[in-house]
Amino acid sequence: MADSTAPSGIRAVRRLTHLFVGLTLYGASSALMVRAGLGMEPWGVLHQGLAGRTGLSIGVVSIVVGAVVLLLWIPIRQRPGFGTVSNVFAVGLAMDGTLALVPDVRGLAARIAVLVAGIALNGVATGLYISARFGPGPRDGLMTGLHRLTGRSIRLVRTAIEVAVVATGFLLGGSLGAGTVLYALAIGPLAQFFLRVFALPAPGAVPGAAVAAPPGAILPR
Repeated sequence: MADSTAPSGIRAVRRLTHLFVGLTLYGASSALMVRAGLGMEPWGVLHQGLAGRTGLSIGVVSIVVGAVVLLLWIPIRQRPGFGTVSNVFAVGLAMDGTLALVPDVRGLAARIAVLVAGIALNGVATGLYISARFGPGPRDGLMTGLHRLTGRSIRLVRTAIEVAVVATGFLLGGSLGAGTVLYALAIGPLAQFFLRVFALPAPGAVPGAAVAAPPGAILPR
């Protein structure tokens, strides 16, 4: 764990490193799930379905959807952070870059291995970018904003949004399968574990004290 007594400049560099490495790995992990072809994470199902319908790359669709979701923050009075805006662009660019480098995967065993690697990497990425404390991603902020606005539980709001997203993506032709279920079961524990691994104490925190997840952070995204 980083030393909370480190100079503010060093802390800022660490936070920025966590943010951009995390977002890059998040995009790369989503690309691996695309290549596995065994089912995407909920928002990935929507992105893949829209990409197939529009002819845009899945990374560009991710950026457009992230921007649209960010616009939805306005009526629910959510305030984006630096990490929120970075999330919109960095994940989509990293996804397209990884897809350009990683070829199609053949054979069930290889596809399962790529899927598991993608989910594990997604957990690492989530722990990194949330630990940076630069604000939640667009989709997380939508969930927390609706929770605050409606008074409904986070679990109910998140479930309602992601069911709607998955159903829409599937109807558009997105990949829904075993990978979607495995992601849903594994990403929470993975993200929580890696959030502890990469946790950066807030300025002024007592060295060695437990570090809680940043306010507004939802695991997974």
